[in-house]
Amino acid sequence: MGSALSTSDLPASAPALVAVGTIVVVQLLTPSNPIGGSIRLLKQFRSQEKSLTSAQNVSKSIDEYNRLHSSDTPAERNREYKSLVNSYYDLATLFYEWGWGKSFHFANRYPTESFDESIRRHEYYLASKLGLCMSKEGKTANMKLVDVGCGIGGPMRNICRFTGADVTGITLNAYQVQRGNELCESEFGKGHSNKDSNNQLPCRSVQGDFMHMPLEDNSFDGAYAIEATCHAPDRVGVYKEIFRVLRPGSFFACYEWCMTDGYDSTNADHNRIKKQIEEGDGLPDICHTSVCLQALKDAGFDLVEERDMANDDMDIGTTIGGGVSKGKPWYLPLCPSWNPFTQRFQFNWIGLILTKYILKVMEFVYIAPRGTSKTQIMLQKGGIGLADGGKAEIFTPMYLMVGRVPLNKKGAADTAGEQ
Repeated sequence: MGSALSTSDLPASAPALVAVGTIVVVQLLTPSNPIGGSIRLLKQFRSQEKSLTSAQNVSKSIDEYNRLHSSDTPAERNREYKSLVNSYYDLATLFYEWGWGKSFHFANRYPTESFDESIRRHEYYLASKLGLCMSKEGKTANMKLVDVGCGIGGPMRNICRFTGADVTGITLNAYQVQRGNELCESEFGKGHSNKDSNNQLPCRSVQGDFMHMPLEDNSFDGAYAIEATCHAPDRVGVYKEIFRVLRPGSFFACYEWCMTDGYDSTNADHNRIKKQIEEGDGLPDICHTSVCLQALKDAGFDLVEERDMANDDMDIGTTIGGGVSKGKPWYLPLCPSWNPFTQRFQFNWIGLILTKYILKVMEFVYIAPRGTSKTQIMLQKGGIGLADGGKAEIFTPMYLMVGRVPLNKKGAADTAGEQ
């Protein structure tokens, strides 16, 4: 028999060929679309600065964003929340869609679930809290929902399909509205049976500030927010605005980003984590769970349910051998990994360096706008803070609150009579 093949016998291009081969296999045999996603990202890079509304270019936008976060106190960020949030999503949306998907939120995972399956289950679970009444045909006919802080509308479209309701999403950022409606048209547009008798799509994105929504009083049958109202400068204010647009007896369900009882404001490491999350995720400040809960009540809602879903048991017992299959925590995708074919690779020390300098080269040759590498550094810092906060159990992105509008809501009678 001949001698075993040594590494010296392999061509120098072998690692590159393995990488390309792996990408092709993933492209062909899984639902992932790494090639299409990367091509779309490069195209969007070239047009990004034309659609910016926060600054003249990416570099100025990230510099202004970083300036707003230079203070240790949230006063200016609360005053300038629209600028802060708009700048953040001008910068972050491309990376979110490329690296995470169309639903910008977290979810715990059961052992048998894929990442995408866990994301959809998390959305459907929240929708199930809205108390929607089904018709005999099994549809929530003529029921209207509002998605408060819809991003590019991944949850909006999934919940629209899941419930059969008409869904309006609201977001502050103009690019997210444009991209969200492109995806709505793609998924529900020409050739689809989901349009109503007036040829209208069953869901759409509109631009607006969720502190002052361009929506009529008492006009919706339910509302939900998925990791979005954490951007509000005043929780009572945003919950009151949601309360305003809901009809009597309607439900509001949300997942909030909060500090937990494990957070110690005198602990330097805890404060470092909190600051990293705020800087990396466009937040003026992060409230404790108790602050959000009280704000919901102060806004007028009757509390139906609340719990931190990060603490839910995701393990599944097995019938073979009596063992237990472990679930995966929400923060796992943000933990460092040496697997170069996952987004987790960027969080190890080599990945952090590679990502930074690859983007700098792309800026140098004008593939990516200047400031892109600064944006990615900001996002990575937020990811590291989120993972550390999850591991330390001082932060949660899924504090569930469900509130109901009282049947005797003031001012509702006159509006209901007009409908």
